[in-house]
Amino acid sequence: MTYKFQYNTDYVDWKRVSELLSHFGLSDLDAETQRKVFQNSYAVVFVFHEEKLIGFGRAISDGICQAAIYNIALDESYHNKGLGRGIVNRLVNQVSQCNIILYTHPDTVSLYEHLGFRRMKTGMAIYQKNHIDELQRMDFI
Repeated sequence: MTYKFQYNTDYVDWKRVSELLSHFGLSDLDAETQRKVFQNSYAVVFVFHEEKLIGFGRAISDGICQAAIYNIALDESYHNKGLGRGIVNRLVNQVSQCNIILYTHPDTVSLYEHLGFRRMKTGMAIYQKNHIDELQRMDFI
């Protein structure tokens, strides 16, 4: 199979982005808002199988010393093919000069540990009040 990795937001199916993120419980934002989120990010990676968008991720950064990776999602029918690792590695390469934090679902922590990420002992967050119950239900907090 041939996969294409893309490093910009051109010709992206934002509805598909919104659907995949919603499917994995990562975001409930609509397609237009997802477009803004990704376009305002420091680095993006999208992966396509033929013309179909199957996965993506993004990083926010100052471009000098700090970065954070968010919204890693890959269509389940493409899991275990190294594509998720490919998305993460490509994002890491784009911010390799930085300390990088990653915000992930509790079920995928071990995957990121295998990619070299380490758990933080002092991570803190302020959440929107209307998200706290859902984050607790998903065992994020």
